[in-house]
Amino acid sequence: MALANKIALVTGSSSGIGFAISKEFAENQGATVLVCSRNINDAIRTSEKIKGDTQAVELDVTNERDVRSVVKGTILNHGGIDILVNCAGHRFENAIWYKKYHKMTDRALDAIMEVDLKGTIHMTRAFLPSMIRKTNRSRRNSGVIINIASTPAMSGHREGAPYTIAKAAVVAVTKHIALEYGNQKIRAYTLALGNIATEATYYSMTKPGRKKAANEPAMKRWGSAEEVAKVAACLGSESFSYATGNTIIIDGGKLIV
Repeated sequence: MALANKIALVTGSSSGIGFAISKEFAENQGATVLVCSRNINDAIRTSEKIKGDTQAVELDVTNERDVRSVVKGTILNHGGIDILVNCAGHRFENAIWYKKYHKMTDRALDAIMEVDLKGTIHMTRAFLPSMIRKTNRSRRNSGVIINIASTPAMSGHREGAPYTIAKAAVVAVTKHIALEYGNQKIRAYTLALGNIATEATYYSMTKPGRKKAANEPAMKRWGSAEEVAKVAACLGSESFSYATGNTIIIDGGKLIV
């Protein structure tokens, strides 16, 4: 198993892509996964759904005190983590997504930036020191940070300006970490996602909207959270040991660069 003996922490684990990544890591790749949610009961329920070594963790990525407490706990219980997946994101809201840029409010922008961007910053900033110490004790393994973004961060979009802005900044965070900490055996990646059929996205759209989205990429279909999880597992392994800072586009061939 590619992630055997590795400790992974996945934010936003209680549903969607975060759940799929946690499940793939624990069940198929042999990792010990810290399943995180703002609600501990949701984290526990999620942990119980996964076959493998998991631990439920209450975590609000927007609360720095909460983040620091989780860091201390992982060091005490596991000696730190090997893989950090920043998957927590602000929920999809039609009222925000379909509002024109010139009508975008600071309140909406701040709400999304607080989770998608600042949450990622809080987590990486807090976990980097212990991750570096852990990798320095290992002769072979490196620490891995995987940040979740979206294809509009690369190409721009006609809708969802606050989401696009936040995710574009997440790409920059990944690049900075890769360059600054590459010589300390830390690798960083961004997953730029296209139309992934999660409950939060797929079922929020009308049937004509879903059909239109399916026809956009070369593969003429939606992607699945499980397909995203398999890519994340590969990045978390040592198979990508000489690659870092990359933005991996998972969109069925809509945006090809």
